[in-house]
Amino acid sequence: MTTLFGRDMTRRDLAMHAGALSQFAGVRLMTLGDGVERGVRMLEFRTGSGLRFTVLVDRAMDIADCEHAGRAIGWHSPAGFRHPGLHEYEGEGGLAWLRSLSGLIVTCGLDHTLFMDEADAAHYVYGPRPTVSSSLHGRVGTIPARLTGYGETWDGDRCALWCEGVVQQATVFGEDLHLIRRIEADVGGDTIRLRDRVVNHGFYRTPHMFCYHINVGYPVLAAGSRYLAPIRDVVWAAHAGEAYCAQGQGYRTMPSPRLGFHEQVWQHELAADADGRVPVALVNDAIGLGFQVTTRKHQFPCQYEWQNFQAGQYAVGLEPSTNHVLGKPFALERDELIWLEHGEERHYDTELTVLDGADAIAAAEARIAALAIQPDADFPEPSGTFASISRTAR
Repeated sequence: MTTLFGRDMTRRDLAMHAGALSQFAGVRLMTLGDGVERGVRMLEFRTGSGLRFTVLVDRAMDIADCEHAGRAIGWHSPAGFRHPGLHEYEGEGGLAWLRSLSGLIVTCGLDHTLFMDEADAAHYVYGPRPTVSSSLHGRVGTIPARLTGYGETWDGDRCALWCEGVVQQATVFGEDLHLIRRIEADVGGDTIRLRDRVVNHGFYRTPHMFCYHINVGYPVLAAGSRYLAPIRDVVWAAHAGEAYCAQGQGYRTMPSPRLGFHEQVWQHELAADADGRVPVALVNDAIGLGFQVTTRKHQFPCQYEWQNFQAGQYAVGLEPSTNHVLGKPFALERDELIWLEHGEERHYDTELTVLDGADAIAAAEARIAALAIQPDADFPEPSGTFASISRTAR
């Protein structure tokens, strides 16, 4: 059954009430036409529950807009959904990625995440290129996808909206990694299912790092909004030390936009349920709206919390990652960097759920608290204990 407008409806019921499913829900392809976004292909999903989101085909099939019943979930930065042809990967000392940072999800990888790095390139067997230079969060997020399909699929009286595409990050004498992405959402549902596979299509042994920069904005983020996570340990904070409390902003409760705010980042060690699932949420009790991200611990063993409360750029990031926040050199030092041989792949299965109403928020909070009780201090002392990560390909 499909639940729409408070009713359980069969496929026949829906067909009787309209000439096309698109009256209630569907997926359609369009192209943005103005400013820095001109020429970017975009898929719009509407589930009929009030959930609407868009997928940027020409930007790694990342999710841009996201809203529920007209209330925004996803963050829009001043940079806009910039056309990848305008992106300068090596620009600004490796920080040009920030000029393309916007939307609910910005994918980071596929061979590098986190801050800039210069790594040995001997595995690519090409003398003129002794090192690989990587800019902030890697290349994949500004690569257009090859769209392989989209539409609706019925299974009895249940209908799923979907799209699929392939994003290829490749060069001569270097990596040839494919991100095969499928996004689904049920008609009548409030959950987005993200299914990713990263495959080494080439024949060089190639490093792999992967992270989702999941950015939630106003009004889910507002003064008094709460960060909920099954925190077993606060591992690291970028601002720890003498400056830890300098901005007066802890990890738990969100403030109003600030002037002159410097970003803050935590890494938390999170507990998983019996099935290996890790739920994290940002909730606004005042308006009964929240957003939950559920990942798999063996796929994303690390989680970051990014706070950007600067006025005009107001956002919180819920960031699952394959590696610790100290980046590629740290992963290499600890033998935790993933290496993929030809044909090897990694799978990532993530759910993004709108929490609509106090009951949904309470249920999510109870589920999270059952796994681990997060610290009740705003500034818990980071332990500096980075758990060991298996680099075995799955």
